[in-house]
Amino acid sequence: MHDDRTLVEARLKRVLDERIRPAVYPESVPLEVAVWNAPGEPVPVDEGLAAAPEPIEVGARWGAPWGTSWFRVTGTVPEAWAGRTVEALLDLGFDENMPGFQCEGLVYRPDGTPVKGLNPRNQWVRIGAPVEGGERVRLHIEAASNPVILDYHPFLPTRLGDKETAGSEPQYRLERMDLAVFDETVWQLVNDLEVLGELMAELPVESARRWDILRAVERALDAVDLQDVNGTAEAARSQLRDVLAAPAVPSAHRISAVGHAHIDSAWLWPLRETVRKVARTTSNMTALLEDEPDFVFAMSQAQQWAWVRDHRPEVWARVKKAVADGRFVPAGGMWVESDTNMPGSEAMARQFVHGKRFFLDEFGVENDEAWLPDTFGFAAGLPQIIKAAGSKWLLTQKISWSQTNKFPHHTFRWEGIDGTRIFTHFPPVDTYNCSMKGSEIAHAANNFKDKGVARHSLAPTGWGDGGGGTTREMIAKAARLRDLEGSATVVWETPEDFFRKAEAEYPDAPVWVGELYLELHRATLTSQAKTKQGNRRSEHLLREAELWAATAAVRTGFPYPYEELDRLWKTVLLHQFHDILPGSSIAWVHREARRTYERVAEELGAVIDAAQHALAGDGSTELVFNSAPHGRDGVPAGGAAAQRVDGEVGLAPRTGGGHVLDNGLLRVEIDERGLVVSAYDLEAERETVAPGRAANLLQIHPDFPNMWDAWDVDEFYRNTVTDLVDTDEVAPAEDGVSVRIVRSFGASRVTQVLSLAPGERRLGIDTEVDWHETEKFLKLAFPLDVHAERYASETQFGHFHRPTHTNTSWESAKFEACNHRFVHIEEPGWGVALVNDSTYGHDVTRTVRDSDSGTTTTVRVSLLRAPRFPDPETDQGLHRFRHALVPGAAIGDAVREGWRINLPERRVSGAREVAPLVTVDQDAVVVTAVKLADDGSGDVVVRFHESRGGRTKATLTAGFEAGEVTVTDLLERPLTDAAPPTRDGDRISLRLRPFELVTLRLTRA
Repeated sequence: MHDDRTLVEARLKRVLDERIRPAVYPESVPLEVAVWNAPGEPVPVDEGLAAAPEPIEVGARWGAPWGTSWFRVTGTVPEAWAGRTVEALLDLGFDENMPGFQCEGLVYRPDGTPVKGLNPRNQWVRIGAPVEGGERVRLHIEAASNPVILDYHPFLPTRLGDKETAGSEPQYRLERMDLAVFDETVWQLVNDLEVLGELMAELPVESARRWDILRAVERALDAVDLQDVNGTAEAARSQLRDVLAAPAVPSAHRISAVGHAHIDSAWLWPLRETVRKVARTTSNMTALLEDEPDFVFAMSQAQQWAWVRDHRPEVWARVKKAVADGRFVPAGGMWVESDTNMPGSEAMARQFVHGKRFFLDEFGVENDEAWLPDTFGFAAGLPQIIKAAGSKWLLTQKISWSQTNKFPHHTFRWEGIDGTRIFTHFPPVDTYNCSMKGSEIAHAANNFKDKGVARHSLAPTGWGDGGGGTTREMIAKAARLRDLEGSATVVWETPEDFFRKAEAEYPDAPVWVGELYLELHRATLTSQAKTKQGNRRSEHLLREAELWAATAAVRTGFPYPYEELDRLWKTVLLHQFHDILPGSSIAWVHREARRTYERVAEELGAVIDAAQHALAGDGSTELVFNSAPHGRDGVPAGGAAAQRVDGEVGLAPRTGGGHVLDNGLLRVEIDERGLVVSAYDLEAERETVAPGRAANLLQIHPDFPNMWDAWDVDEFYRNTVTDLVDTDEVAPAEDGVSVRIVRSFGASRVTQVLSLAPGERRLGIDTEVDWHETEKFLKLAFPLDVHAERYASETQFGHFHRPTHTNTSWESAKFEACNHRFVHIEEPGWGVALVNDSTYGHDVTRTVRDSDSGTTTTVRVSLLRAPRFPDPETDQGLHRFRHALVPGAAIGDAVREGWRINLPERRVSGAREVAPLVTVDQDAVVVTAVKLADDGSGDVVVRFHESRGGRTKATLTAGFEAGEVTVTDLLERPLTDAAPPTRDGDRISLRLRPFELVTLRLTRA
């Protein structure tokens, strides 16, 4: 037989595009349209429905950036259409390639009942099936004219990302507002041909199955009368029934399709718009669930569920019913799909606490899976947190985006820093927006790396990022792929159904140890510095507020602010969403975030102040409140006392220019350039700074990645570097015992103050940057005379080691990495810590010196970037950072100093010292939370972990008469399999594994 394959395939494409798809709606009549433009922010539904609209014609432009227009469409179903299915086609000016990234709408009936959402892939509203003819139609559309930020030429700077700078130019042109007859037979034919055509394209040319499909498609096309598609569609479908009925082979890959709409809680749109995006999507999905009995839809992010509950009660009622039916599934058990690299220990725990509790309270549903398809890498401390929250599975897709190395598994067990293992799945479909295309299904099956030992994978199915969800076309395709020769099989299932099957078939799944590092989007550790500082400061303020409010409640009857703390925690957790905290959202989002963090700080400051004054009483004695988990300067951890500071600091001129700081423990030489050329540990008789090098060195690089400006820094940025060594001033600071350095470069200015603390081996570095560069990367470098093949960086509830060398491509790819409060580098017996109060990104490199063959290990802190997309003014303005270099530091010193720089003491005048509510006699055990139980019982909850990576024994003593002591999960529920702690009165004996996390609940006797 002659090879006519390409001829038939080309014929299929043209006939589908030009004849069959247009015949889905063979007849139409125009609707009358009127519009009212809301003058400011979105208005309540009642106000939008009651407004007086003015006529508008199809073809007219509408919609200022971020505006809301209320369209009223009216018309009459022709009598001649009686007995047929009729739909309204409402095209606001959509580009079908941009679902979720364009204008959108929510359709209402005149009584305010929401009908469904409108987006580029979902433009229809069912009027009747069948209609009687003559019905009067009236619908209202709340249309959001969200501008296109990420266009066909992506990453171009735009002012459209903030309502304050976006202007008023109409963004869209009204395309179509019609009533139309819907021909379901033709629509089914379209899905038949699309599924077979897409499957055919994925099969080997030499396979018999491909040619069987080709011949069937040819017969179907022959059966179509191009002048009467509607009259011949059924005949065409009959030619395809045999090839569509051929069952899949027994070894076919099995895909669990989960209806999904990954909705970014903020990204290229502000938070207020996400509230409406969620309403549109959930309206569509509840309607689709009513029409499609096999369909299952899962939605994560408890915050988004709460938005529906609080802002769209009519939609919420439909959602609750669908949840009760088991078909609209709460997923993930987190407050939002957060970043997992940067949130601190307690914040990461509270993501699960608040997320899981919401689903339990609202629906009685307990989530066993963490659902994070789009998060930018996963910290090594996360498995323990997932388990401590009562969950056991993890799903993500994003690691498939890694640029350098292909991850070796799709299903595996992920082991965290404490040894906890979590069953984990990466969908091999490589998208969280699967649309059931044949290419996607084939890719999932071919790409799956665990063939031979497993055959199940998951496909999150539906338009996402900006929402939209699953469409009826995706469901129609999935129905045809349920059992189809040549394809993987597809069945709608819940995440739980998938994980149970996958784990059962693969009990000996391979293990991956340590962080799941994404070899991409590394610059999210630095972009939008003020957002990151707001997060870090808020986390520590929440710790302080809980600690002092709980202490005051137990000691004085202070009213514990349950509701206020709950609300503020949720606010902070929301802003840890993986496009807010990482700095990859539009200007509007980060402008609002800065203001939100200011309000959070003000409210928490008031709680802390009130609790501390209640504890201290009225008096004139200066008390220092220490909220860090370690004692300092005579003040116990979690207590308040008069401070004792021993030692002095001297400042003297340096021979050859500059200054010398000396406190008897550390001698620091600062040259005439304001650089640290020596940091000498007097006790260890050991130099910190590498020979011939200088620390506290600011370096600036060009920073123009190939794409994803706010997200990425590409390795070639290192090829060009400028050391900032010129100074405007190097002189003693006003206090007479510190050194002030001022530098100017480009359009920017840096002021630093270097200081020593009495009695401490700690060089404080306070940096103020007035930053006005663009597409530049600012680093602060510390070349250290330390030979180390690995270094430690803090992560949740512990630390994680990374190599300093680049032996493999996996190691080389980690050229920018995350730390929390410290980075620690050590030779046996002596180490150096670099601690910070608000930065996360860093790099560590090593070189061998020609002069003495010694090793220089250089730690560089990432301070600022200046990408222009999606926020063209990223990080412009004034920034303040605090760092400290700690020579002679063991890992325990790094932990302690990291807490200290983030929790400065507070001074309060009062009458009495405050004893800690709980104490621990072992510094290796770090208490991360002291609070009252969330259930309002008044029980005291204490969370702690082993912080140094070793086994330890300790005693926790309650500073109050304790009753029952219970080991709990993160949600403060008893762990039935945990041995009761050994106690002697109010003294509780502890034995902890390396990095073990424990939560205790203590009743008050």
